[in-house]
Amino acid sequence: MKNYQKMTFLSLLIITSMQAEASKKFDIDKTRWLSVGAGLRTSFQTQEDAAPNKTGWNNDFNIDNARLYVNGQLHQYIKIEFNTDCPSCSNGGDIQVLDAIGKFEVTPMMNLWVGRHLVPAERREMSGPFYSAIYNAFSTGTPSDPAHFNNRFKSDGTSAGVEGRDDGATFWGAAFEGHFQYAVGFFRGLNGGANTNDNILYAQRFAYNFWKVERNPGYYTSGTYFGRDGDILTLAVSNQYQEKGAGTITDAGDFRGTAVDFLMEKSLPDDNGVVTFNGEYKNYDITNGYSMDSRIAGGGLGVFEGNATDVSGMYLFPHKLGIGHFQPYARYVDVMPTSSASRNVYEAGLNYVINGHNAKVSLSYQYGDLLTKGQNYTPTANGDKVNAMNVNFQWQI
Repeated sequence: MKNYQKMTFLSLLIITSMQAEASKKFDIDKTRWLSVGAGLRTSFQTQEDAAPNKTGWNNDFNIDNARLYVNGQLHQYIKIEFNTDCPSCSNGGDIQVLDAIGKFEVTPMMNLWVGRHLVPAERREMSGPFYSAIYNAFSTGTPSDPAHFNNRFKSDGTSAGVEGRDDGATFWGAAFEGHFQYAVGFFRGLNGGANTNDNILYAQRFAYNFWKVERNPGYYTSGTYFGRDGDILTLAVSNQYQEKGAGTITDAGDFRGTAVDFLMEKSLPDDNGVVTFNGEYKNYDITNGYSMDSRIAGGGLGVFEGNATDVSGMYLFPHKLGIGHFQPYARYVDVMPTSSASRNVYEAGLNYVINGHNAKVSLSYQYGDLLTKGQNYTPTANGDKVNAMNVNFQWQI
């Protein structure tokens, strides 16, 4: 009982200290510390022909993410991370464990994370919704990886993770003064269903920083640094594979997903702003099973098969207007499923950057049939090209 009271008092003391010091790190002693934070993303979307009567414009107010962050260090080489999210808050909402990571970080060249964490993949997944360059990076982006195909952890063969996370272990590190970065992971992947042999999902990401080295926690990335970290040019390749990682229990297929992504960010001479270019190409394949009849019938884990690209460019104005900087951008996404209709979306937007990824507002316009066809990759998928407008808000502390 005394230990419980002591821990409760310590927890209250930590939270009070965080509030008083704007969520700064709370030092317990010379090697141990704890930090607490939070993040919120909310949006409003109106889309053509999406109202309940199928002819008018809909009006959707969404809570896209509501997260709590807890990080700590137990020892010089041992850290923990525990984060939660509410991915279904717009439908009532429930809190889920997003990350639960035990970290062994000994040298820059070799580290180990175990528990629930990001599966190594393309930059979008490694940046997540809060650190991507564009607010709609996931909702109207390239198809999701298996670990991002469901918003619930389930054992019925319909889930391989949530929001890009899965349970497993990842070795990561850097060499050549940090320019070469790698992450190699082993995960549960598809849980149940088609994966009757309980096969492991293997995931790798290898990146090379040609200019300045990107500085992020672990093997995470960002879609932009707003020019604060100097000139950046990074090229990366990632791959995931799981035998019997897709399909149904009676018609299973082997999943393989390969992606190439790049980031170029450069500050223009004489304080003339910052230009940023992002791009990714995906080639996903399912072999040795999962017939078209099974895909049409549905059930199981029907991940994407085909090719997809996502390219964007943006310009950050150098001088403040009010409390932030304006950052206009343009984007094009093209999704080409193997056995379904192609779909794309054009997007133009304007970010108002108040404090980097911690405080920004954006307005965007979209046009395309990716908005209506979505993630339906069956031969019968259909949808018209429509218009949509979005107003988005993002805050973190």
